[in-house]
Amino acid sequence: MTVIVVTGTDTDVGKTVFAAALTAALGAHYWKPVQAGTDDGTDRQRVARLAGVAPGRILPEAYALATPCSPHRAAAIDGVTIDLDRLALPQVAGPLVVEGAGGVLVPIVGTTTFADLFARWRRPVVLVARTALGTINHSLLSIEALRARGVPLLGVAFVGDAVPDSEETIVRLGATRRLGRLPCLSELTPHSLARAFAEGFAVEDFR
Repeated sequence: MTVIVVTGTDTDVGKTVFAAALTAALGAHYWKPVQAGTDDGTDRQRVARLAGVAPGRILPEAYALATPCSPHRAAAIDGVTIDLDRLALPQVAGPLVVEGAGGVLVPIVGTTTFADLFARWRRPVVLVARTALGTINHSLLSIEALRARGVPLLGVAFVGDAVPDSEETIVRLGATRRLGRLPCLSELTPHSLARAFAEGFAVEDFR
C-alpha cells in the first residue's frame, strides 16, 4: 500500500486543495484522521467535491471535532479523549493520501504533535508551503522539525503565485525537492484543479 502524508507549514496554506488534487491524480483513497471544526463543512467533504473519486474512497475521520482550533484543545472543549491507537493508518487497496491538520507541530494529545504521529507511521511526507512572504522561515522550520523526528520528506509542494527565489531557497537550504506548484485558481473546480496539478507536477514523483 502506497501512503503519502500531506502536511503544511501552517493552517490555510492550501494543503486540502493539494491533497484533493493528489488524490484525484493517483486515484487514491483519502483520509484525514482528525478534523477540528465542522460548522463550515469538513476537509473530507471538500476533497470529495474536488477529487471526483468514488465516494467509498473518501474515508471517515477517526475524530471529527466541532471546535475549530488545535486538536488537543478542540478535543478538550468537546469532551473527547483522543486515543492515538485509533490514528493507525487504515488498510486500503491501492494508494492512500493522508492529510494532517494545521502545521507539523500542532499538538494532537498531550505532548504528541502531528510530526510525532508521522514519525510513528514512517511514511513519506509532502510539505505544502505557500509562496507568500514568510514562507522561507516557516518551511525551513517545518523541514527541521520533521527531520529531527526521522520523518521521510518526499519534497515541498508550493501553492500560490510563482516566487522563484523563495522556492529555490527553501529547497536548497532544506536539502529537499521542489515537487511543483499549484497556482491560485480563479475558479476552483475538479477540472481546473486536475489541469493545474497536471501542469505543475509529475505524478510519477508520488508513486
